[in-house]
Amino acid sequence: MDTRLTAREAACRIVGALAPQPPLRVPLERALGSVLAETITSPIDVPFRTNAAMDGYAVRSSDVLGASPETPRRLTVIERIPAGAVPTRTIGPGQCARIFTGAPVPEGADTVIRQEDTDLGEPEVLIVADRDCLANLRQAGEDIPRGAVVFGPGTELRPAHLGVLASLAVTHPLVWRRPRVGIAASGDELARLDQPDLILRGERIASSNTYTLAALIRETGGEPIDLGLARDTPESIRAQLERAAECDLVITSAGISVGEHDHLRGVIDAMGGRIDFWRLRMRPGAPVGFGHLGATPWLGLPGNPVSTMVTFELFGRAAIRVLMGHRLPFRDAIRVRTGAAISLGPVLQHFLRVSLSGDPICPTTRVTGSQGSGVLTSMAMADALLVVPEGQHETPAGSELSAIRLDEPTHRADPAF
Repeated sequence: MDTRLTAREAACRIVGALAPQPPLRVPLERALGSVLAETITSPIDVPFRTNAAMDGYAVRSSDVLGASPETPRRLTVIERIPAGAVPTRTIGPGQCARIFTGAPVPEGADTVIRQEDTDLGEPEVLIVADRDCLANLRQAGEDIPRGAVVFGPGTELRPAHLGVLASLAVTHPLVWRRPRVGIAASGDELARLDQPDLILRGERIASSNTYTLAALIRETGGEPIDLGLARDTPESIRAQLERAAECDLVITSAGISVGEHDHLRGVIDAMGGRIDFWRLRMRPGAPVGFGHLGATPWLGLPGNPVSTMVTFELFGRAAIRVLMGHRLPFRDAIRVRTGAAISLGPVLQHFLRVSLSGDPICPTTRVTGSQGSGVLTSMAMADALLVVPEGQHETPAGSELSAIRLDEPTHRADPAF
């Protein structure tokens, strides 16, 4: 019996071992993408006062009812109220105030007549239509009443949320700190982009995982920290991991399998770390590990570029979201229909890179070329990961399966795979 974990079991164990970072207050302009760690209750009505929804005249509806071009109503203008001003007069019978969008409506008025329905007169104005009776007012508190709970803990702060917080004069919301995520790549064959000649001469291959992982971490909301490239020696890998002391999560790529040069697990043991698991029943990405380096969680991803990206999507992204304070760490799945027959060999759960087309309710999938774990362009062209259940060797064209969109905005508490 294969005792390796399924991808779902591994994902549940990873998120179950993590907790949000400590909360801190950050300037509002730096809070985009962070997750609230407090309840926001409104101290004021928003709008603070009833105000005009357009430029015109603040009137009593009883004074203009029945107004038309043939039977206009003549009113005395007793005040001008631009936005930002405070009214000083009360509107009485036969009176009105010239008012502009956003300005507070004076006492006594219950209507703003748009200026297009007037002769724009002052100190007297003719009203030639009554279509705006009891209209064009933004009532005090119609957006947010005083004392209302506006946002609760766990709310991801998007641009509109920042605008709402600004309207409540919240200058430093309390959020869970973004996790600092160390990136540790290893391999004698790798080179950084500051050595382009080695790459272009074919003497080394680019450490693409360093750059894709940094982008994925940043996209998820974490702060990537490059721990540098390690050679394929225990000493070099240990020195690299010792640089992760200030990280909240360490993600390694490569070095975790059973090859002669895969030293990572031995180094973690020698450093007093703990490995909870390190192999899964999935493809691509079977050699995935999780554990701790001291108190710091560690996630070990495979070294092949596609495997790195797929396993980050399934495990790394969810881990970072938990550390950020998200209560729903996993992307939701959608139903899809296969556009062609699929034949698979090993008895493993497969995650195939596919494009989506056709009906948005149940799109049709097409694999994005070769599914080899080194073909990174297959990820660049992919819209989703098609989830093929373990043991399903043959999938006819037109079969319904689930897929995880790589841009899916809806999230859930448990894995969708």
